[in-house]
Amino acid sequence: MGTIIPLSDASRRPAHFPLMTLLIIVINGFVFVQELLGGEAFVLNWAAVPANIVGGHHWITLLTAMFIHGSWSHIIGNMIFLWAFGPEIEDAMNPLRYVAFYLLGGLVAMLAQVIANSHSTVPNLGASGAIAAVMGAFLVTYPRDRIRVLLVIFFFVRVTLIPGALLIGVWFLIQLFNAGSVATVQTGGIAYLAHVGGFIFGAVFGRLFVDPDRIAQ
Repeated sequence: MGTIIPLSDASRRPAHFPLMTLLIIVINGFVFVQELLGGEAFVLNWAAVPANIVGGHHWITLLTAMFIHGSWSHIIGNMIFLWAFGPEIEDAMNPLRYVAFYLLGGLVAMLAQVIANSHSTVPNLGASGAIAAVMGAFLVTYPRDRIRVLLVIFFFVRVTLIPGALLIGVWFLIQLFNAGSVATVQTGGIAYLAHVGGFIFGAVFGRLFVDPDRIAQ
């Protein structure tokens, strides 16, 4: 078995400290602590249930669900991906545009899953959709950048460089392959259609949020 863990953009360094990316990570961590304290009831109260949304109830969960995670591996994996791609996109957009883009990407991702599974009562949660939007924006903003990754194959561990377009492209194909299915993660689910929706939003609209005075090709 093997895995690839993205670490950072090896082709450029942000000109500004990624304060908002770090703040989003801190907020996710804080909410996860509340989940550990509140248990299943907390998750079910704040995760997005498509049937409830379509019925006109708990619309706020479209926003709150993107800060909830089902397990340690879920939140750690998401935050690693956010830290790998977020700083460069925050730097290109500016902090306020970046936060607006991140939240809109997350909302679009959640709505994509709600529309596709409108009668589902499975709670959907996680920052994956918003992070997928960031990855989509990264692909169209810095298509030639190389990503520093940790390559793990059984006992073989090595830090190497992979073209960002290849890494993100393969990730997106996996999401398409799994689209329509929901993988159970403890008390909630990870929706692949949300990933696809978020990514498409980021790839299509990401450049509109870029600050021309900040971007450097």
